[in-house]
Amino acid sequence: MIFAGASRNFEFFPGKDRREMTRIYLVRHGTTDWNKEEIFRGRAECKLNETGKAEAKALALHFEEVPIEGVYSSPLSRAMETARPTAESKGREVVPDPAFTDLDFGAWQGLPLKEAQEKYPDLYRLWREQPGAVSFPRGENLAQVRNRTREGLNRLAEENPQRTILIVTHRVVTKVLICAALGLDDSHFWQVKQDSTAINCLEYSRGVFNIALINDTCHLKRAKGSV
Repeated sequence: MIFAGASRNFEFFPGKDRREMTRIYLVRHGTTDWNKEEIFRGRAECKLNETGKAEAKALALHFEEVPIEGVYSSPLSRAMETARPTAESKGREVVPDPAFTDLDFGAWQGLPLKEAQEKYPDLYRLWREQPGAVSFPRGENLAQVRNRTREGLNRLAEENPQRTILIVTHRVVTKVLICAALGLDDSHFWQVKQDSTAINCLEYSRGVFNIALINDTCHLKRAKGSV
């Protein structure tokens, strides 16, 4: 499938009935203690903290009037917990999909940021300057993440024609998929901002993905009293 960047006026597929599109909401999971403490998470299990749970509820409230017809998630608990309130509000189950699990940080997994900088100074510098060139010791690289997540996205788009679905995943995954949708390689990874429970939207039709929304956190501002 082809990924195409959004046009400036956000008019996608001129003359095409938007009801014929598949709309995919791609959302980063909520906050965990490891996010706050700047610990590399990857495949490690870390649950949402109280802030993250409130963010997940705010997400469900945001989607209250949106006809979500399928809810998918990375199998990791922080993503599943984020997806569950929205799924429950729609009377649906969260479907775990391994294609959308986080980057395997390998030897870095569970390390605080400062410790990774000290133990792997050259690799950390490369990660910040040329992220697409890094393969983590005993882990993955961004090209592997791009391949598996694009395959997963293509599959779900084809399985859900003219439907609206939600996928809850991780910052690395959303950043890589947005780069792909914009026709950018992984050297642009750090130029894509993704906040906790950030909402992105991809629209799919006739084998083409377009971006309709990036890093929307308005639902958190509206729920500021509880987040």
